[in-house]
Amino acid sequence: MEIYRRMNEPQPEQKTPPEPSARPLPPEGEKSAGNQGPAGPGGPLPQRQVAPPRIPWFLIALFGIAILWLIYMGEDQSGRRVKYGFFWKQLEAGNIESLKISGLQIVGKWKKIPELPAPEGDKPARKLEDIFQTQIPQFESDRLLAELTRQGVDFEDTTTQLSLMTQLLIWMGGLMLVMVVFFVIMRRSSDPMGSGGMFGSFAKSPAREFRPSDKKTTFDDVAGMEQPKLELQEVVEFLKQPAKFQRLGAQIPKGVLLMGSPGNGKTLLARATAGEAEVPFYSINGSEFIQMFVGVGASRVRDLFRTAKENAPCIVFIDEIDAVGRMRGAGFGGGHDEREQTLNQILSEMDGFAQNEAVIVIAATNRPDVLDKALTRPGRFDRHIVVDLPTRDGRLGILKVHCRHVPLSDDVDLGKIAASTIGFSGADLKNLVNEAALHATRTAKNKVDKEDFEAAADRVIMGIKREDILSDKEKKMTAYHEAGHALIAWMLPELDPVHKVTIVPRGRALGVTQLRPDEERHSIGEQRLHQQLAMLLGGRAAEKLVFNEYTANASDDLKRATDLARRMVSHWGMSETIGPAAFRHAEEDPFLGKEMHEMRAYSDATAHQVDQEIQRVLFAASDKATSLLEEHREKLDALSLALTENEILDSDEIEKILGQRQVRV
Repeated sequence: MEIYRRMNEPQPEQKTPPEPSARPLPPEGEKSAGNQGPAGPGGPLPQRQVAPPRIPWFLIALFGIAILWLIYMGEDQSGRRVKYGFFWKQLEAGNIESLKISGLQIVGKWKKIPELPAPEGDKPARKLEDIFQTQIPQFESDRLLAELTRQGVDFEDTTTQLSLMTQLLIWMGGLMLVMVVFFVIMRRSSDPMGSGGMFGSFAKSPAREFRPSDKKTTFDDVAGMEQPKLELQEVVEFLKQPAKFQRLGAQIPKGVLLMGSPGNGKTLLARATAGEAEVPFYSINGSEFIQMFVGVGASRVRDLFRTAKENAPCIVFIDEIDAVGRMRGAGFGGGHDEREQTLNQILSEMDGFAQNEAVIVIAATNRPDVLDKALTRPGRFDRHIVVDLPTRDGRLGILKVHCRHVPLSDDVDLGKIAASTIGFSGADLKNLVNEAALHATRTAKNKVDKEDFEAAADRVIMGIKREDILSDKEKKMTAYHEAGHALIAWMLPELDPVHKVTIVPRGRALGVTQLRPDEERHSIGEQRLHQQLAMLLGGRAAEKLVFNEYTANASDDLKRATDLARRMVSHWGMSETIGPAAFRHAEEDPFLGKEMHEMRAYSDATAHQVDQEIQRVLFAASDKATSLLEEHREKLDALSLALTENEILDSDEIEKILGQRQVRV
């Protein structure tokens, strides 16, 4: 029921929108007149024209032979097909005028068109056609010829009789055709995984090539990432003036690893680096290396790096490199695994760069902890850049970038929006602006105003409104549940301010208590965590206090509280009983069965003690929530009544009911 979400906590994964497909490159010296979109590494850029595939001549010959054979087999096959037994009865009755016999096939003509018996009931019998055909059973030819002679039927044997020379020519022609096909395949398969081999379409790298032009993405289009841009500026200068570094013997990093949460702008930063350097940019996703055929991934790696060396200086960007660069020997799969072969080829290619080859490999991942150590060592990806969530000034710059083409009303203050969106990534802010523009469009406005941004924030954080109609009892229970959350958050000074409380069903919840942080935080203390646990269990405590029963509405609250308590006890050492020790096992997001072969580093007795300590922390938080609600029972009832009547309360309305909020000293 409860979807309390702190904005400075990691948000659900949101992938950066996929790159638009690149357009073909116009002829050399000629500028494309229809390129209206962003060009260069910042948008869908021209790509070299690729000649259409030619159909091999032997396939055309085989197709023609098949057509001629079908025509030959279809000659004299007209007429309605009848059963041989029916044909024999008509033959004995003398109703056959003429026949043509070809092998076991008979095509004949009736003297008088017979009728088939009615299939059922009083339905009329079906008449046959003048011409018919049937199949002669095995060992029936002698009796048939005798009966035809006795009846005096005019028949002709049209079975084709091939001479010995003709049969020999057919066999020799087929053998020669097979030899020619085999010769062509072997010739094209001298490098079967190369661009011209029979598996060339699989082995060729699917990387998209972007080339610099008048319109491109630069560092000016990237807001809120000053430190990563400063780190990458050296890469840009090396690509522009490599002699400046080589003069003093300096070596630019061969690989740059961008690490950060999804949506922080890693791909955008890589495109901007290529745009600043004005060099070709090759973009590929880590999962595109892997196919069902063994060895294809390694061939694609070779093709990608071969192309990059031919077009140096350039930048190769591998997005989501953890899809192919995960730790080797972790869980299932051995050295023969296709993914590990691809990783080995990447390691080999990155070691194969000469010092004068200006090819920079930039990779992005949100899981640097699962990457193979051989991939992240100096000499390969030897520069690691953390792309973190933007600060207030960074969020303001990102909002300005995304609002360039959005008409804003005078009451929109981007500075206040940036201050109230702590914890938002660049993708979240882009989505916020887009949702605000969509809301203004739905309400037929000419400009996007403050109300549209507020509605967009509610949609992004809490989800869309549902059309569920709650009964009076459900509505009252939901109101007390959310009032319990809001009251405890209001009374405990370490928690974020309450921004809004609603009992309108949104997303997967029947009600939402929304807290908005008022300052940037990079660390969190034990006192704040205990108060947060009390707030999470406040809704459940209110239900027990008022209705003397627990409901299933607190399932999400219990899950989040248990996860937080486990981290406090077993990860962060916030327990006097357990002490300063970390007991981690089967961490979240396991891969390839890694946790299955790792022995637990502590005993069953210690695990039991950890579980008991987690329960103690949760019981203490629940007792604290219950005592606070009992102490302020009148305010709880008043807040619940206001929620039942209005369904939604903002911070000003909550302050009128609960009084001045407790603040930190």
